[in-house]
Amino acid sequence: MQFFDVLNARRSVRVYQKTRLEPSSLDAILRAVSLAPSAGCLQAYRILVVESAEAKAALAAAAFDQTFVAEASVALVFFAEPDVSGAKYGERGRSLFSLQDATIAAAYAQLAAAALGIASCWVGAFDERAVARAVGAPRGLRAVAIVPLGGPAETPSRPPRRPLADLVVGEGFEAYRPPGASDASGKRA
Repeated sequence: MQFFDVLNARRSVRVYQKTRLEPSSLDAILRAVSLAPSAGCLQAYRILVVESAEAKAALAAAAFDQTFVAEASVALVFFAEPDVSGAKYGERGRSLFSLQDATIAAAYAQLAAAALGIASCWVGAFDERAVARAVGAPRGLRAVAIVPLGGPAETPSRPPRRPLADLVVGEGFEAYRPPGASDASGKRA
């Protein structure tokens, strides 16, 4: 699948087939994650692979009873390692860079899954302490995202997106005009 096709194919799927995720597919996703950029190339995150029904159920409960987490073949939990970034970048590393690292890693997982035809969903609504307890996470890690993976049992339609004009601005926070675009007077940028 071409990259822009992958972007267009990715959806947040919340209903999964009762099938097992192939180990080779999971391995490919995790290898893709390891290629994600990170602050200082520190990769200040940990990925927990959750496969047991009991642990997935505990994660679903920690995620405010989002039961689809338990129905997925596998759930990946992305933890930031604030001390890893903090050792090099101080407080900004602890409070921001490690979170960014884990977030980018989770996004890479979703894109790799989409490229393989595997469904996923970004889960950010959860009680961090309950997630840590549910999976026995060591102290010092911060849960950032849960990404369930599995065969899709639904094909959600594309959700509406804000127009680029609402999202992108030029310097000075003026309206952005792509190179070659005309302004209201007909002048080209």
